[in-house]
Amino acid sequence: MSTPVARRHMTISDLCGELGIARSTFYDWRAKGRAPRCIKLPNGDLRIRRTEYERWLAELEGAGS
Repeated sequence: MSTPVARRHMTISDLCGELGIARSTFYDWRAKGRAPRCIKLPNGDLRIRRTEYERWLAELEGAGS
């Protein structure tokens, strides 16, 4: 049985699933400048670098201290 490999880029669905939030919440955060930085692909889809996601989470943890 193979172990899933962590991808370098997350989809919006991946991010929402990990955080347990609705897509609308993500887009609200993005509109307010509170979401992790995204990469816009030529087809219009968004991706988040996993390293950016982890940096963003660490920043949020630091803000709560």
